[in-house]
Amino acid sequence: MWVRVLGSAAGGGFPQWNCGCPTCRAVRDGSRPCRPRTQSSIAVSVDYQRWVLLNASPDIRVQIESFPALHPHHGRTTPLQAALLTDAELDHTLGLLLLREGRGLELHTTAAVRETLYTGTALLRTLESYCPVTWREVVPGADVSLGTGLSYRAFDVPTNKRTRFGPGRVQGRVVGYRLTDEHSGRTAVYLPGVQELTPAVRAQLDGCACLLVDGTCWADDELVRLGLAEKSAREMGHLPIDGPDGSLQQLSPLQIERKIYIHINNTNPILLEDAPERRIVEERGMEVATDGLEVRV
Repeated sequence: MWVRVLGSAAGGGFPQWNCGCPTCRAVRDGSRPCRPRTQSSIAVSVDYQRWVLLNASPDIRVQIESFPALHPHHGRTTPLQAALLTDAELDHTLGLLLLREGRGLELHTTAAVRETLYTGTALLRTLESYCPVTWREVVPGADVSLGTGLSYRAFDVPTNKRTRFGPGRVQGRVVGYRLTDEHSGRTAVYLPGVQELTPAVRAQLDGCACLLVDGTCWADDELVRLGLAEKSAREMGHLPIDGPDGSLQQLSPLQIERKIYIHINNTNPILLEDAPERRIVEERGMEVATDGLEVRV
């Protein structure tokens, strides 16, 4: 199974267009070693021919063009077989509208996410005006074969983040995916948004070979301290990396071959390759995703 990181940044990308924080300044002026990043999304395949998209970033067109395996072979065909969504956030769904020229789209979401995309953002209703959309309901705990040698099991990721759109339903608002190569049995977990590593969420990591996990903020008060927001990372639905109960402390001891931070906010110092925070992460056996990173699982 191949996992291709199409985009590794959180919403807004890196640098973010309206941000002059130290990390954004550094990537713009080249004063410190760091690389620009597009908004978070991955593609997964077991044969390098047919691919499944996980989350549809607003940068999806650039991401497809940067990865030849996703280019059409002839006419207006695409190697993309389906799209799976972890939630209804705009940075994970706006790219669906850029796929409207396709002959059809197979979309996997929970009922709660579908409801938000219909009654909240109306994004799905707009998309259906351009191309046929086949909806497959994602039921946490159910094993689903995609018919490409790849299967998945979604799992619920509890959150109390305030909803901007939709009914505010709790169950199914955010999910992670455990992806399995049906031939080798090897698994990868995609978890770009997690507020708390509950025992149920941690259980889904058991036995996986690769984990791509929420690396949004280094510190819980990161954006507050920089004067960029009034909410903490946790209040925005993201477990910070640092701290006695942060993700680094909880995940670094786990016996997982590749543990990779993804969905990294533009303010996070781990984006700077010479930062002490980056060194700490790497010394603890964790990686920092870059656009174009490819993992053979």
